[in-house]
Amino acid sequence: MAIPIVLDHGSRQSLQGQIFEQLRHLILGGKLKPGTPIPASRVLAEQLGTSRNTVLLVYDRLIAEGYLQSRKAIGTYVNLELPETCLAATRRISTSTPIQNEVKRPIIPFMGQTQAKRNTQHLDFDFCPDRIDLDLFPHKTWRRFINRTFASSSIHFTECCDPGGLLQLREVIADHLGIARGISVSSDQIIITAGSQEGLNLAARLLVKDGTLVATENPCYEGAAFLFQSYYAKLVPVSVDEAGLDVEQLPKEGVTLLYVTPSHQYPLGYTLPIERRLKLLDWARRCGAFIIEDDYDSDFRYRGSPLTALMGLDDYGCVMYLGTFSKSMGAGLRLGYLVVPKALIQAARSAKALLNNGHAWLDQATMAEFIRSGAYGNHLRRMRHLYCKRRDCLIESLRQYFGAVQLSGSESGLHLAWHLPKHLPDAPELQALALRHGVGIYSIGPGTAYDYGECDYTARTLVLGFSPLNEYQIRAGIRRIADAFAGYQQ
Repeated sequence: MAIPIVLDHGSRQSLQGQIFEQLRHLILGGKLKPGTPIPASRVLAEQLGTSRNTVLLVYDRLIAEGYLQSRKAIGTYVNLELPETCLAATRRISTSTPIQNEVKRPIIPFMGQTQAKRNTQHLDFDFCPDRIDLDLFPHKTWRRFINRTFASSSIHFTECCDPGGLLQLREVIADHLGIARGISVSSDQIIITAGSQEGLNLAARLLVKDGTLVATENPCYEGAAFLFQSYYAKLVPVSVDEAGLDVEQLPKEGVTLLYVTPSHQYPLGYTLPIERRLKLLDWARRCGAFIIEDDYDSDFRYRGSPLTALMGLDDYGCVMYLGTFSKSMGAGLRLGYLVVPKALIQAARSAKALLNNGHAWLDQATMAEFIRSGAYGNHLRRMRHLYCKRRDCLIESLRQYFGAVQLSGSESGLHLAWHLPKHLPDAPELQALALRHGVGIYSIGPGTAYDYGECDYTARTLVLGFSPLNEYQIRAGIRRIADAFAGYQQ
């Protein structure tokens, strides 16, 4: 490898001395670690444009002082154990280095999401709300499509992708949204993202700046609240009731952006009825606000037909639709999409180009073929069937051990909310108790959602995901927490 040495031919110090001092500082500073091989003298001399004898003399001196070792047929490398004299030189260098003035920079309020699955390795049964059963991933089918796609074209590996995403993928997503969510859009309106979080980031880049009023549900998705805060937005909490976001509580003016999860409110699971959806769109028109519709798990509906998405009802061009394949295929694939109104197409594509020059071509092309072939539809039907059985098993187990439980969010999605009876302690206490018994259940707060602290009922609600566990594990997990809560039973 080339070593970063710069020679000053106008310096009073000899070339030999410059090379020696720079190599010595690289070793003492830890840039060249013990055991690191040093280029042969001929190679370093060619790199520096100096004579080989000059480099040989430097190496001899470094070997003599204990910085380097040389062995025949092996080469020259940094001494594995630097002698005390060298370590003393390190201390002298560190104490003589002047302290640079600290550069003052504004503190950006970055807060990352707390992963609810942080205790997974300690749990026997984890009802985590943001995980899926990766054993259901169609490995053989996916591998076949990858091989077919890879063989069809390799030129894309040497080219930057379209920042908006692969055209074939955007086209099949547009077709899918028309059938599944009642949204009529062109492929130009779709921006492929690295999951829903990048889609949120892209929307925020378009609309949010210091002081912008951004309304969110209360409680809401933690990653959204933290993201808007990082743009110095002023968050406006809006209450949620049994019909989802309470539209009547929205500010009458001043709000630039509203973030909402109408199909399966996160984390309480309520579905926004059609009457409120229409009122919400009318509010956005009158207020001049945009809406981010996060449809994160809309592929999983277990009772009745899904309501048309907000964007499918939007005649004003005020809704941005956020979708992801993380719940259906797996978060590791890092594929999602943002659908923007026609007026924002060019701005969104330009903003996306500033984030990156598109995503991995092979993953996009494989996903496009996977959807186009019908394999994705078959995969979704299989997952819906299995997850529906697991949801039923969870509800049945809760009723078996806790009686007439009050639940919300069971019509769709991958989790439900358990509203606790009066005789049980608050959710955080029960979460801690279950954790000590090897079971993961989650209160509303860090790891599940952002709670503004204004809703009394959030302390009385537990969130349970059913997708990562099979039916045996669900029954065993609920039985174990029933045993743990036995002292509180009526």
